[in-house]
Formats: sequence, C-alpha cells, structure tokens
Amino acid sequence: MARAIVSSVLNNESSHIPFLNGDNFSDWKDKILLTLGCTDLDFALRVEEPLVPTETSSLVEKTTYEKWKRSNRLSLMLIKSHISKSIRGSIPPCDKVKDYLKAIEEQFVSSDKALASTLMNKLSIMKHDKFRSVREHITEMRDIAAQLKSLEIEISESFLVHFILNSLPAEYGPFKISYNTHKEKWSINELLTMRVQEDERLTHENWRVHIL
Repeated sequence: MARAIVSSVLNNESSHIPFLNGDNFSDWKDKILLTLGCTDLDFALRVEEPLVPTETSSLVEKTTYEKWKRSNRLSLMLIKSHISKSIRGSIPPCDKVKDYLKAIEEQFVSSDKALASTLMNKLSIMKHDKFRSVREHITEMRDIAAQLKSLEIEISESFLVHFILNSLPAEYGPFKISYNTHKEKWSINELLTMRVQEDERLTHENWRVHIL
C-alpha cells in the first residue's frame, strides 16, 4: 500500500519536471530534488551507501541498505527519464545517484556561468529601439532579471528600475528626473503605471508642437 502511494505521488510530481536542456539546469535540479523529497526517495542523496549486509548484520542494517538501494535505483531512473538522449550520452555513467547528479552539475555549471554572463551583458547595454512599445521593452528587461535570478544572480528591483530608466530614449529625460527627485523608490509595477502617464504627456506635447 505504501509503495502504491509513493508510486502515485511520484507519477504526479514527475509530470512537473522539465526535460534537462542547456539553459534550465538550476530549475531542473530544483524540481528533481523536490520530487525525490516529496516521495521520500532522496535517501541515497542524503546518506552514503551502507555496507553490504552479511549474515551477521542486524535487521536495522539490512533494512537501511535495502532502503538506500531502492532510493538509489528509483532516483537514477527518475533523473535519466528527464534528460534528453543527446545530453545523457555526454554524461559519464555512474551507478550511484549522488555521483551521477554531481557529474551532471559539473557539466552544466560552466554553461550556467556563460548564460549568466550573456544575460548580464544584454541587460546592461539594452536600449529602447522604438520599434516596439516601452512596456514590451520593460517587460523583456524584467524577464532577463528573472532568468538571472534562476541562475542565482539576484538583481534588486530598485537596481533594475535604474537599468530600465537608463535604457529609455532622451525624450524620457523629465521622466528620469521625476524618479531621481522622488523620495520613494518605484517598483516595476509603479514604473509601468508612471510610464503610461509619461506617454500621455509626450503625446500631448507632440500634438501641441504639431498644431503650432
């Protein structure tokens, strides 16, 4: 009965695990560990392999070894079933889940660093290109910050607001001055709201210039 419940929970939780690709290792690993933890199958990740029981081993020692062996086997099956064949072929074979997970991590940690560097560079040089709305521009910058957070690089909201303001064109100069003289810092949502008001001001100003 207990194993049937574990199997049911495992099937349900594993459906939320993404397939490992070159860009999602951190999220993939979090989902894998959460699933193994929720199903109580992470024993082989938390405990070193016990000695193989002998005839003189106690019942506790035999039970512990069987628990570790089952955890190790099912964990390996779960992990391998959520890795594409192309990536799986480049990972050294391991018969212990802890070693296998470490081998995967070593392969992708450099990829994560490279991706984080690319995203940081993109965020720091982004400028509004006028081929899309300011809202779309702000949303993309916020999405990049979210990707960096998934790579364990936290960018504070106030710092991101500064990045966004610096990326706006010259006609938003008064808008930037308004922020710099404002006593309280804006959140991204407040920035989006204030941006609507600023767009209305710019539209009205351009209309007056056209009329004159």
